[in-house]
Amino acid sequence: MSSKKVVALGGGHGLAATLTALRQFTSEITAVVTVADNGGSSGRLREEFPIMPPGDLRMALSALCSDDDWGRSWAEIMQHRFTSDGELNGHAVGNLLLAALWDKDEDAVAGLDRVGALLKVVGRVLPMAAEALDIEATFQDAQGSHIVRGQVAVATAKGKLKSLRIIPENPQARPEAINAIADADWITMGPGSWFSSVIPHLLVPAQREALSTSRAKKILLLNLDTSDKSAGEYAGYSPLDHIKILNHYAPDLRFDLVVADSDSSGLDDVKSHLSTLGSEFLAVDLRSSESHIHHDVKKLGQLFAHIDAQILVG
Repeated sequence: MSSKKVVALGGGHGLAATLTALRQFTSEITAVVTVADNGGSSGRLREEFPIMPPGDLRMALSALCSDDDWGRSWAEIMQHRFTSDGELNGHAVGNLLLAALWDKDEDAVAGLDRVGALLKVVGRVLPMAAEALDIEATFQDAQGSHIVRGQVAVATAKGKLKSLRIIPENPQARPEAINAIADADWITMGPGSWFSSVIPHLLVPAQREALSTSRAKKILLLNLDTSDKSAGEYAGYSPLDHIKILNHYAPDLRFDLVVADSDSSGLDDVKSHLSTLGSEFLAVDLRSSESHIHHDVKKLGQLFAHIDAQILVG
């Protein structure tokens, strides 16, 4: 087990997969999680209470539960969703637990730490901002430009992204997240919904600055199937497009290593582009045999061990 301190940024299923893999590699993990979800259970709770959307934070906590009977059972409970004909239908137990703590006026991070202690999590889970956020984007399609608002709408919008912003603009970062970034040996970003879970981390000014100036080794994990025309927000975008979009929103942020699945398209273009930035590039099989659009957690774990032993040594 490595002693490296790793900060992982993202949200949703992509971040959960990264965290599950990282815990095979190190116990010094800090998850910094997007707080702009407005769909499903999280969206309904946001409408009723002035709280952060708990869903992505819940998934990160569950991914880091201790690997024993206690942790595994609590992870299952946290992820359980009610099925009924009433108002509880679709709500996840973990979302309600976090909402209850925050509704008692407990500080957002203190509430997350309390749940983390209950679940005996490996590491810590933090929000990327000090308040709940909304995402708004402008897309261009054959009918012209149109504005969409909300994480769900941005993640499913069609057309080419013209601009992306968060509301309120220039939110405060949590000092705990900034300190973790400054103290990290590694920082990972991705995989995940690029416009709604990854790029938003770069729209919090203090966090973007902390990432750019951190001396940590920075690893970018690209998504799978970015050339799939039916893949929602990925339709029409290549891996290189995703890198350039990220560069646009954080021009001073440089990654030591960019990792892509070996079956992705346009990898020669990615390698050529990264060579001009001084970034190393690695293409490796990361695809799950059970779901062609998800990363395999075991393969990700092996990837981190390989990176530590042969690529980002020291």
